[in-house]
Amino acid sequence: MRFKIMSLLIVFALFSFAGNVSAQDIVSAVQKGCGAEIEKYCSQVTQGDGRLLACFYAHEDKLSGQCQYALYDASAQLERAVSALNYVAGQCEDDMKAHCADVQLGEGRVVECLNSNSESVSAACKQAMADVLE
Repeated sequence: MRFKIMSLLIVFALFSFAGNVSAQDIVSAVQKGCGAEIEKYCSQVTQGDGRLLACFYAHEDKLSGQCQYALYDASAQLERAVSALNYVAGQCEDDMKAHCADVQLGEGRVVECLNSNSESVSAACKQAMADVLE
């Protein structure tokens, strides 16, 4: 459990992604699943920058099964998103360098750039994006 919470802390602190996984949906599911723990242990925590997850980490021995599952499920969703992102990045690396080098990362801007240059993007990159966005 400790590794999963630490993974969530790192990913939430550093990772912004677009696609089928919505960061807000994951956060909402954790807030719903861990509502009692948020109220009891973390109500004074200012949310953002992983502080709520740090509070869960500090109280991990007191988390309910429901909250532990919500954190586990969030971690699993984030792992799938990272794997998908790595797959697309690997298949589209040359295309991103050629067409989107000046595009700021995050909020789907690189995907938007690749889509707007679809006539020049490699078949492997197009297929990877189609695989992930389905």
